[in-house]
Amino acid sequence: MKLNTEHFDVIVIGGGASGMMAAGVAGQKGKKVLILEKNKNLGEKLKITGGGRCNVTNAEFNVREFLKIYGDGGKFLNSAFSKFSAKDTFEFFESKGLPLVVQARKRAFPKTEKALDVFNILNKFIISNGVKIKTNCGVKKILHEKGHITGLETKDGTYTANSYILATGGLSHPETGSTGDGFKWLADLGHTVKKPTPTIVPLAVEEEWIKMLSGISLSFMKITFYLDGVKKFKKIGKILFTHFGLSGPLILNSSSEVSELLHEGIVTALIDTYPDTDHGALEKKIIKTFDENKNKSLKNIFKEIVPEGMSPGVMTLLPQINFETKVHSITKEERKIIVDLLKALPVTITELMGYDRAVVADGGVDLKEIDTKTMQSLKINNLFITGDLLHINKRSGGYPLQLCWTTGFVAGESA
Repeated sequence: MKLNTEHFDVIVIGGGASGMMAAGVAGQKGKKVLILEKNKNLGEKLKITGGGRCNVTNAEFNVREFLKIYGDGGKFLNSAFSKFSAKDTFEFFESKGLPLVVQARKRAFPKTEKALDVFNILNKFIISNGVKIKTNCGVKKILHEKGHITGLETKDGTYTANSYILATGGLSHPETGSTGDGFKWLADLGHTVKKPTPTIVPLAVEEEWIKMLSGISLSFMKITFYLDGVKKFKKIGKILFTHFGLSGPLILNSSSEVSELLHEGIVTALIDTYPDTDHGALEKKIIKTFDENKNKSLKNIFKEIVPEGMSPGVMTLLPQINFETKVHSITKEERKIIVDLLKALPVTITELMGYDRAVVADGGVDLKEIDTKTMQSLKINNLFITGDLLHINKRSGGYPLQLCWTTGFVAGESA
């Protein structure tokens, strides 16, 4: 294998969010930097994140509160976040001409709502800092001896540097090249790698009525999960109905807990379509709608008493009611059945969707094996590790990308 004669200060393996940040920061410090990327282009996953809108960070500027979201991993990250926090992310993008806007639950997006604009800012950042980029150049093997990396073997020869930053991402969205190569290399280098599970994923369900509503998104629902009929936990937020089941922020942020329950027994759920209205108030609301439409058939006004777009699915759950009946002939018992159903739509969870639909997967290097002040490996003295390669539970809502910006910045500065 031929040796490339050009030697670098820093080589970044992987040109995603954390890799681009790391490379740009190292370049800014005057270092000679190379990014090796196996895809044809940099930032493939970044360009599709958040459905193409890109949830850049979360506008929680209290670092202690922010770090709570990462569970046990949060206590390792104080030092890293003191160097680059969510506030710094705002300043970074806004100073480069991309204002951010804060939406529900403090999620921050580019004002343009385009992930591509986030990518373009990072791309300009690395180019303006003299970073060399080599695409279509996957690393085949990391050469190392005595706790030190000596080179990277690729199809184009062996590349060498003083320091190496591993930023290959985890296992979510394999179609963008996130195939978990980094985990394999880290294990070969002697690191303890926790097996990833797709933790932020949609849920597959049994019921056909949910699949009938595919594409409908409702912003204020309550879902209560049960294990073998015993209530376990509930959450309120936005639900997206899909052709396979349930997605949307509320579901994605419940999936890790649902995953635990699925190992133990049968998981069901009840969806309350009017979480801030009790049974009595909902019945009054329905009576008022019925009074205003006495002579119409129930099927023609049903959409006025259920959340927008839900009537086709909900009607299938009421076989005992004749929807051709005029509203004035609907009995008190039938009305009560409708109210009870709208407060508790039944769902049976069959499984979590896999890595192909995962927003973020956990897994990666145990944080005890990393100096999180610098992101330097405690096993390999010239290796720095970033982003999704770290074993941290990452909840959706801007937290996964902030982890990339922070660890990328710290690694780039330290390497």
